[in-house]
Amino acid sequence: MVRTNDPEVVWDKPNEVDDKWIQFIDDNVLAKLPEGSRPLGIDRCGSSYWTKGAEIITEQLDGSRVSFFLKARTVTLIEAMVYGEFFSQSTLYAAVPDFTPKPYAWGTYAADPNIHFFLCAFVDMDEVTLPDPQKFARGLARLHTTTVSPTGKYGFHVATLQGLVPQYVDWTDTWEEFFSRSLQRLVENEEKAQGPDAEMKQLVSAIFSKVIPRLLRPLETGGRSIRPCLVHSDLWDGNVATDLDTNSPVIFDSTCIYAHNEYELAPLRPVRHRMRKEYIEAYFKEVHPSEPGEDHDDRNVLYCL
Repeated sequence: MVRTNDPEVVWDKPNEVDDKWIQFIDDNVLAKLPEGSRPLGIDRCGSSYWTKGAEIITEQLDGSRVSFFLKARTVTLIEAMVYGEFFSQSTLYAAVPDFTPKPYAWGTYAADPNIHFFLCAFVDMDEVTLPDPQKFARGLARLHTTTVSPTGKYGFHVATLQGLVPQYVDWTDTWEEFFSRSLQRLVENEEKAQGPDAEMKQLVSAIFSKVIPRLLRPLETGGRSIRPCLVHSDLWDGNVATDLDTNSPVIFDSTCIYAHNEYELAPLRPVRHRMRKEYIEAYFKEVHPSEPGEDHDDRNVLYCL
């Protein structure tokens, strides 16, 4: 969730979701709540580029009060974004249930087929104070060391998006090939958006012909190997917080793939982010860099692309 002085503007761009969609509980949302849930209210809670959020407060059959978090969205490709997040979060929750909110459902509003929603457990979060680096690193290490690709390959079983851009998720045998195809898609999207550039074309050619083979091929040749594991794939400080009830890190807004575990650390390098080098260092206290170990920092730079 991103906070600004103007609730209608996120990162200086207008939010297309009207407040009215989070001022009531749509029938299709209500149907996805646990059986016996009695709604007591709905309060606005959080927003982003394309979403607005709300806390749904309910009373359960045993008399307890339980809250759920609702995201409402409406833009092109948003349905794919919603189900991609649901399946990402479901896979993540199955692996590390104490590290991410429990997902409940995704769907489309009964009141308007252009409004799509994602529903998960409500977690009272501290989104201002950065999480403890070592606690965060231990959670991330558990995710990476206990998950295994269901196919033994790199990819994911449903489409996931980075923002509004579909990720490359086709099952691929080697990490070098998967990363190359993923980066090629990124380059093509950039060229469509910005137009061709001769200098950029030359730089990109060198990355594909020299940099990627030099840094990624050694991971899976010469008797070395890596294992595709589940990664959140968008771990920056906007998608990480601290659970106020447990004082433990919590991660959300995932866009998962099965990848090289070090790929996860790329968002922790850019200077624009608040979670940076100390989190990478804490991670490598839990999980050793892949061999060749001396290349791990250069791989991190490459993954930032």
